[in-house]
Amino acid sequence: MVAAGPAEARPAYGAATRVARLHAPTESTAWVGRLLIASTARVRPDRRAKAITVLQPVAPLGGGPMSLLVTGVRRDRGGQLWVRVMLPVRPNGTQGWVRGNAFRFVRTPLRVVVDQTDRRLTLYRSGRVLLRVPVAVGKAETPTPTGRFAVAELIRTRTKGAFLGPIVFPLTGYSRVLNEYAGGDGRVAMHGTSLPALIGTRASHGCIRIRNQDVVRLSRLVRPGTPVTIRW
Repeated sequence: MVAAGPAEARPAYGAATRVARLHAPTESTAWVGRLLIASTARVRPDRRAKAITVLQPVAPLGGGPMSLLVTGVRRDRGGQLWVRVMLPVRPNGTQGWVRGNAFRFVRTPLRVVVDQTDRRLTLYRSGRVLLRVPVAVGKAETPTPTGRFAVAELIRTRTKGAFLGPIVFPLTGYSRVLNEYAGGDGRVAMHGTSLPALIGTRASHGCIRIRNQDVVRLSRLVRPGTPVTIRW
């Protein structure tokens, strides 16, 4: 699980891209929206629809930019663009509709797949394997959740020998058995480790532990909004 950490200072994304090309994630590409203003995520693409949550442009754990994976696109009757995004809230897999003019959009060729049976994390770029590394996953009593998620933040711990390692990637997913852990709210993350001997085992409280040198390699490429699939 992950609690708050220092802000990530480096900008997450580059220049804006035309919204006409937006689409749901595929195996080779996905779109990410960096939130520019506080916005309400709703159950339907309609400003009168029920609110799910209010999103802020600053991410809550590390203080970096709030960037969300786009999972759908639609225009309402008035021509207003709405995008469906993966939300960092319970229950896992929750998605909501936000007005498109609240975002700056960029495309990413990256996606992460975590295979719990093999204890492997694979990073793909445009559908091709870019990196494959061993990981530790949740214990039987505190399993790592399966499903489709997204990277929610990138946090640098800046603490030598930190239990969570030098890099923490909080995900949009939460533990299904823990509502609180170590001061956090049960949020699942991919992160480094001070216990590298446990890599390749079921050892965590639900997080995905990665060798420090490998999580640093990931941090050079992966950014908030990158799609993540966790499977057996």
